[in-house]
Amino acid sequence: MSCQALRDNMGGGFNMESKAAACFPTFSDQELYRSVQAVLPRETDIRQSPDCLNKGMLRWTLHKKVQNSPANSLTLLRVLIKELEKAVRWDSVEYIIPLLHTLMYAIIQTACIPDELYKRVYDFCKRLLTYPQPYCTVGLNYTGRIKTQRFIPGLLYQRTVVSEQRLKNEHYPFQERVFVLADPEVFSASLAQVVLADIEAASASSPLDHMRSVVQHSIRAALGEQCHGPKLAEILKDIDVEHHFQDVIATAERCAEEGRGRAGGAQRSRLQQLHADVVTDVNSEAASSGPLSDCPLPNPEMSFHLWTEDLDIWREVAKWLRSSSSSEHFSLGPEHEDPDLGDSLGDLLPPDKTRFSVLSNDSGIERDLPHGGDASLDSGRVSASWEPCKSEQESVRLSRRGGMKVKPSVKDSVALMQDTSEGHAGGLGSRGGGREVILQRRAGSNASQTPFPKQDRLFTARIVVMGGDGVVGRLAKAYYCLRKREARRICLAMKVGLQFYYIPVCAAATATSSDKENHQSKQSSCTLGSYLSTVDAWYNCNISSLGCMIPKLAKMHQTNPSRPKEPFVSDVISYYVRMGQQPVYFNIYFVKMTFSSATKDPVEDVFLTHLEVDVPDLRHSSGPMKEKQKKCGVDVCDALVCISYKKVTLSGRDSDRGLPMRTTGGHVSAIPSSAKEDLNCLTLTLKEWQAKAKNNNVEFQIRSNNIKMCSLESWSPLRITLDRDCRRIYNDVKSIEILPCLDPGYCVQKSMRSKLNLGGDEDGGLSKYMSKGLFLPVNTFSGAID
Repeated sequence: MSCQALRDNMGGGFNMESKAAACFPTFSDQELYRSVQAVLPRETDIRQSPDCLNKGMLRWTLHKKVQNSPANSLTLLRVLIKELEKAVRWDSVEYIIPLLHTLMYAIIQTACIPDELYKRVYDFCKRLLTYPQPYCTVGLNYTGRIKTQRFIPGLLYQRTVVSEQRLKNEHYPFQERVFVLADPEVFSASLAQVVLADIEAASASSPLDHMRSVVQHSIRAALGEQCHGPKLAEILKDIDVEHHFQDVIATAERCAEEGRGRAGGAQRSRLQQLHADVVTDVNSEAASSGPLSDCPLPNPEMSFHLWTEDLDIWREVAKWLRSSSSSEHFSLGPEHEDPDLGDSLGDLLPPDKTRFSVLSNDSGIERDLPHGGDASLDSGRVSASWEPCKSEQESVRLSRRGGMKVKPSVKDSVALMQDTSEGHAGGLGSRGGGREVILQRRAGSNASQTPFPKQDRLFTARIVVMGGDGVVGRLAKAYYCLRKREARRICLAMKVGLQFYYIPVCAAATATSSDKENHQSKQSSCTLGSYLSTVDAWYNCNISSLGCMIPKLAKMHQTNPSRPKEPFVSDVISYYVRMGQQPVYFNIYFVKMTFSSATKDPVEDVFLTHLEVDVPDLRHSSGPMKEKQKKCGVDVCDALVCISYKKVTLSGRDSDRGLPMRTTGGHVSAIPSSAKEDLNCLTLTLKEWQAKAKNNNVEFQIRSNNIKMCSLESWSPLRITLDRDCRRIYNDVKSIEILPCLDPGYCVQKSMRSKLNLGGDEDGGLSKYMSKGLFLPVNTFSGAID
């Protein structure tokens, strides 16, 4: 699609030269019906990704019609619910998830919705509870939200804005933040600047503007036609709106706590009084004829980062928690101290708590202490280590203070167990360690089998990574390091919930304008994104297409930099993080490498999608190696390796195998090429050298979850590349061992049980409720549909 065609498809959405161009007219039912039909995914969209690049733009334009002209909202809702009911009658289940997300996104932004329309949506969502995963999960989520919105109008909009914009209040403390991490290998300086400008343009409003929108939208939703929208919006601009904002939040949350009952009547009565206090000089006739209010849903607070080696994403999350408006909810005591946090611990500690180190003049052994002991050993003075010395004499005299080994509390253990147990359905990492031959990546949660329900955290960090397989590999490694640190000492996991999102952007897409070449390149360098596009058609239309759209938007900006634009990239990211709540779980795999040199210690690492095994070109090697090749009669670029693996079978009767072979290289893939081959295993593909064959290289493929490979010749070491990341290349490798990565939380619980010498079941205690394997949950719209 050319840049000119892209401008035509955007229409007036990006043209902000006049207010008339920015506002969409009122559309009829037939026009909105055609728009809805145009955005629905088709079977050809999955097979030919370049053909659906325009779907995401059409979906964005459809929602802009509602944002810029609220009169279109009710018409769109009626069209969508009619299409949903038709999809059920005609058994077109592939349209249910896209239509339902589009419907819910419009409901959040619509102020006045008739009760009969609420009832139709609620009945449809209840009907989905009889459907398999993931339809029942999505239906259950939306059933509760629709029920709440029906009796407390405007609550979804209010909570969304309050949490995403971090508006300080005492009644709804939940806060969210979006961290966009881009791969510098894919995003050049100019491309990153375009994305950064797009995100900054979407966050130009002030907190007071957001408070006005919440007040205006809530009053309009509660009073309906009795609210005079234009007059209310005009008055709110000239008064101190914070007091009214706190009143609106308190009224809505109090009604939500009281439940169904008289919640709606109490909210309406209070907001009607508030409306009368603000709008005092408008008669009833003018109020009833007032137009609909225009309160578009603002994009969430975002920060854009190039993920260089200097960037620590968990330190950025800690800084956000520290600077949060509810920082009083986040405080760390000495029991949460972790030396691995390094300098970031200083960012986590409250500013009014300075730590003082106290040295001792003894060996620390009890028998070496002075007779009579030391009064400072009293357990009641343990907390004094956080307090300054009370006198100069005490500060000069070195004394031994009472020490205490902090053990994880029951609350910490339960929180750790909740993180590891929820959502991991079966697979190699199933509870108890038993392998079930099912699909490797599952959608939804396993909450029905978890005795400890997940507790909502006050803070939610939404991590959005943009790039190829290398950036998701780095995310998996960073997540593993965090889990390992949190397993030893709970710190961030007690305060913040993590949500992961992925936007595939390949390097070739930024360098060429050919859609066919872009699609082929994405298949090779964005394997995880290609897989998600296969299992989730709505993800393919809206998110995979964004990776190809970003370079075109940058090119348009370079062609006409003075032309004002509406934010598009941030709008799509906002839609993704709000509606993409169904995770797809990917196994993280552990790899241990030993080197040919005896002086180099073994290295342990993890990977998510791909492991490349290369044999360096021996024809360009040093003289001694060439002599060894001549003595062995070898004149090719291959290596003699020994492979040991446990073969995975459909019956579950895995068997140990081993064989030597000559190979010129190969790769280990953790992502299947299609959903039909989605077994819970790795696929090892090696190029076997056969001197008598015409092609010489014959591919040898095995399926396994435990692979060991060792080079039998000292002069032919291996080169290992993890997740196609040029920064994670290991040379001179003698042997590798690959197996599923165990969750550090599971390992801690298991080690604690072994220290207590508890017999019986190997996975007893809390560990039997925990997932054995470590998974990276990547959020999509529907998850993996069977």
